[in-house]
Amino acid sequence: LARLAQTAGAQTLNTYIVRLQKYNPATLIGSGKVSEIANFVKENDISLVIFDEELTLAQQRNLEAQIPAKIIDRTRLILDIFAQRANTSEGELQVELARTTYMLPRLTGRGTEMMQQSGGIGTRGPGERKLEYDRRRIRDRIVRLKKDIGRIKKERVLRRQRRDSIPLARIALAGYTNAGKSTLLNTLA
Repeated sequence: LARLAQTAGAQTLNTYIVRLQKYNPATLIGSGKVSEIANFVKENDISLVIFDEELTLAQQRNLEAQIPAKIIDRTRLILDIFAQRANTSEGELQVELARTTYMLPRLTGRGTEMMQQSGGIGTRGPGERKLEYDRRRIRDRIVRLKKDIGRIKKERVLRRQRRDSIPLARIALAGYTNAGKSTLLNTLA
């Protein structure tokens, strides 16, 4: 997790390993450890705390209420790294699709800022219409992203078919990062 954080551009100041018999449904970890982390965050003016487990929306909200920093989980960290490194249009669309799919169940109303002027018997609660609208908008965006990704895949198949029709030999360079693939290709070309 520390290496993932470093890849995303964060600096690791401290690591807590918590051994539990079972997860706390409210905060994932015990209240004592939450207080310890909160104190460390306050003393060192930390802006981000990353958990190595997937957090539910309620756990994230409860932790943010007690720890004065942004709280994210491993999945969110990995999505952020992918977003930073997506270069192709297909890659950017896939990352956006993954992020919106991840965020959809975590979308909630935030109290009075979502309230509307409505009342009466049988009407919905404050902010519910806004929340439903936002969810519908995100679901529509997910559908559009899937269509765009499908279109790009079809285009890629067509390009591959055109390349296959050209009677020239093809090669591929494969190797680990920093193995010298680009250097070799540049030398050969």
